[in-house]
Amino acid sequence: MATFTTNRTTTGTAPVAARISATVHAIVDAAVSWNDARMTRNALSALSARELEDIGLSYADIETVAGRR
Repeated sequence: MATFTTNRTTTGTAPVAARISATVHAIVDAAVSWNDARMTRNALSALSARELEDIGLSYADIETVAGRR
């Protein structure tokens, strides 16, 4: 005959789940930040020197604006 125990507690599983969730969120946030910087870099790189000058930038500023440095 099989038995089913119903008096066990789940103490300790919430902090583990919270750490896993925080890790997943940190990974997703890092990926989103990386993609935003990549898109910004690509968009600014597509502009001409004159267009960059109009917005007060140069090609040397692209990496800084994109958030790499």
